[in-house]
Amino acid sequence: MQAETLSGGFADPAIAASYAFRTVMEAMARPGTVREIAGAAPPAPLSPAAGAVLLTLCDTETPVYLAGAANCDAVRAWLAFHTGAPLVGASHCMFALGTWEALAPLSEYSIGSSEYPDRSATLIVECPALDASGAVLTGPGIQTEASLSLPEVAAFRANRRLFPLGLDFLFTSGDRIAALPRSTQVSAPMGAAQVS
Repeated sequence: MQAETLSGGFADPAIAASYAFRTVMEAMARPGTVREIAGAAPPAPLSPAAGAVLLTLCDTETPVYLAGAANCDAVRAWLAFHTGAPLVGASHCMFALGTWEALAPLSEYSIGSSEYPDRSATLIVECPALDASGAVLTGPGIQTEASLSLPEVAAFRANRRLFPLGLDFLFTSGDRIAALPRSTQVSAPMGAAQVS
C-alpha cells in the first residue's frame, strides 16, 4: 500500500473530526459564509477542504460518487482506507465530489422523496476559488443577504424550486468551505442578467 494512501488523514481524528463537523454545520447554517477547514492532506486533485469533509461525513454506510478527475486510483484508495465509504454511481450516492463541470448533469442525483426528503444527495463542488462575492443569497440563516462565488445561478434557482426536495451543496477550495442548502434563494448579482 502506498504511503500516500496511508497518510493525509486527521492527526488527531476525534478532535479534528469534531472541529471539521462543527465547521460544516456552521457553513450549512449560515449559507454563503466562507470558513476555513483544515486537518486533511488528501491526494491530488482533492483540496484539503474536500478531504476534511470526506473524512468527517463519510463512513462505511455513506455511498460516495467521485466525478471526473477525482475518480482516480489515488483518491479511491485514500477514501477506502480512511473512511471505508463505498463508491457508487451518481444516482445512488449520498455525497458526490468533483468540479462543477464533472458533476453535471444535476438530474443524475437523488433529490429525496416526499416521504424522505432527507434522502437526497449532497454535492461537494471543488472550485478554483471561493469568495463572498457574486451571486446573491437570501433565506434561512441569512440575516439580510449574502454573496458567494457560485459557478452559475440558474441551476441553483431551479434546485430551490424543488424545495423541500432538492440537492444541498458544499463548495471547497484550498482550505476554504461554504455551503448552499436547498432552502437558499439565489439571484444574479446586481447588473447581471437574471436567468430563471
